[in-house]
Amino acid sequence: MANSSQAKKRARQAIKRRARKVGMGSMYRTFVKKVVYAIEAGDKAAAETAYKAAVPVIDKMCNKGLVHANKAARHKSRLNSRIHAMA
Repeated sequence: MANSSQAKKRARQAIKRRARKVGMGSMYRTFVKKVVYAIEAGDKAAAETAYKAAVPVIDKMCNKGLVHANKAARHKSRLNSRIHAMA
């Protein structure tokens, strides 16, 4: 257990940061899943709409350091190529 007041404060901050990070990661995955589900359903218009909504979220999580820039780029590229491959 933390003994100094500084260590106690850092423990409190770590709890808050972790809760925020978990929430942001959940939002990231939710937006990506919406695109994937629309692609699997075969609805190209819904997939494009979901993709346009997901791109800013992916970029935001990348800028905040939640995901690496290359992973964010990979997700965007693969989702976009799957959408374009639809008939």
